[in-house]
Amino acid sequence: MSVTENAKNYHEKMFPGHVSELSKTDPEFIECFDNFAFDEVVSSDDLDDKTRFMAILSTLIGCQGVDEYRVILPAAFNFGVTYIEAKEIVYQAAAYLGIGRVYPFLKATNEVLEELGVSLPLEGQSTTSADSRLEAGIQAQVDIFGDGMKEFYKSGPAETVHINRWLADNCFGDWYTRKGLDYKQREMITFCFLSAQGGCEPQLTAHAGANMRIGNDRAFLIKIVSQCLPYIGYPRSLNALTCIRNAAASDKTE
Repeated sequence: MSVTENAKNYHEKMFPGHVSELSKTDPEFIECFDNFAFDEVVSSDDLDDKTRFMAILSTLIGCQGVDEYRVILPAAFNFGVTYIEAKEIVYQAAAYLGIGRVYPFLKATNEVLEELGVSLPLEGQSTTSADSRLEAGIQAQVDIFGDGMKEFYKSGPAETVHINRWLADNCFGDWYTRKGLDYKQREMITFCFLSAQGGCEPQLTAHAGANMRIGNDRAFLIKIVSQCLPYIGYPRSLNALTCIRNAAASDKTE
């Protein structure tokens, strides 16, 4: 077996002029992986390259693949992901993975940008203030999940109601309201964070439903899972497909 021409050509688009060290030390592995990831998988559907790489970056953050993330980030830029979009992916990840798992990716992103000669910080993307973040976050929740979220921020037992408020003012008010990514992109990357980290199937099902509600339909989500499978493997990919099916089954409009 040898690396196919399609895989070679796609690899060249990702990493112009670069020869992987693994092709010298582990040629059989590279043949199998490159032929699968860069030929069979990328040729399996019509997902555009930019969306594919936004999903891959989000998936690598979710599965804690920081070394591969650092390799893939410049390739994502070669396929049209902007510096601001990459930063927004990392920023939003903090709400779903926590700073303990996101910090290495923020650091890696800054290092790659600095290596490319990009001046930091990038242009600010915030649209809210301390006074407006709660209201804006509630509206974002309503826009994505429906009118049932209007009062969610003050629901639940007294000892935990503050968490639901934080979901509104922090998770949605601080992050989802930022410029740089639209709601469909933000829900797509959230789906990737959740599917890649595993153990979040209830939330993954809910966000699969939210994705479908705002236009990232079932077929689109299956494409996202398919394109990210080489980076997280089969078990979590199969779990994600189950969550998509469950979300679609519970949505009478789907």
